Formats: sequence, C-alpha cells, structure tokens
Amino acid sequence: MLKEVDLLFITLSSPIQIGVYENSKLIDTISSDEKSSDILPIIYKDLTSKYDIKKLFYANGPGSFMAIKVAYIFLKSMSVLEKIPLFATDAFKFNQNQPIKAIGKLFFVKLSSEIKTQKLETVPSMEFKLPDVLDYNEFSTTSTPLYSIGAVG
Repeated sequence: MLKEVDLLFITLSSPIQIGVYENSKLIDTISSDEKSSDILPIIYKDLTSKYDIKKLFYANGPGSFMAIKVAYIFLKSMSVLEKIPLFATDAFKFNQNQPIKAIGKLFFVKLSSEIKTQKLETVPSMEFKLPDVLDYNEFSTTSTPLYSIGAVG
C-alpha cells in the first residue's frame, strides 16, 4: 500500500520545487531547473508510482504568468482526472513576503492583503522555500491563477 501524501508545487521561478507532505510534514523535496511544461508530467508520474496523492497545492502567483498558467492547467487537469482536490495560495507565503520580479525594475509587493507593483532600484533576493509544515489554513479552494493584479507597465 502506498503512503498517502499531499504535494505542494512552487513553479514561479527556476528551480521549480515540489514538496511531498505526509500528515502536513515535509518528507521529500524535488527540484528542477527544467521548464515546468516539460518536467511536471515526468515528476508527477514518478510521484504517483511512489505515493497515493490526496491533495494538490500550488503557489498561484504573482510571478511569471506563463509558469503560473502551465502549473495551473497541469494541476487542474490532474485534479479533475484523478479527483484530487486542488488548493492555492499566493507566492509571498514561500519567500518571507519579499518582492517578486514582475518586469524590468517592477516587482510585485504585498501590502496588507493587497498585491501591487512597485519600481525597485535594488533587486531583492527572490528565493522560494518549501515550508517544513504545510498549513492547510493558508490555502483556498479558489485555485485560479492571480490574474487580478493590476497591469504591469
């Protein structure tokens, strides 16, 4: 019998990171510098051979719109096909609320609960980190990408 786990995907920048959680505790980590569109199906297939996946979680933005779209379409498809619930939260949960690159010198910042763009002269560290413990209360069943962010320009 396969171990029951939940998966968390952070695909907003390279390397993409996938955390495997058992009883909300991180038990395995997968990292890849490959394009998420190429590697997500391979990693997912490998994980389904090792684990019984119960829930899917992902960072739904802000960040690279293409990376967000690829992750959402892939994870939503797996959610529907395999009847696994999909949950999402914003990426600021995984980088200690640091600015996230938008375009040029513009960065996404989170002020209170509102995400905006700001011009920054110095580029902050943009490291995303998988949490050691998955807090289910920080995720929503509204899993669509964060497209309601104002225009970047």
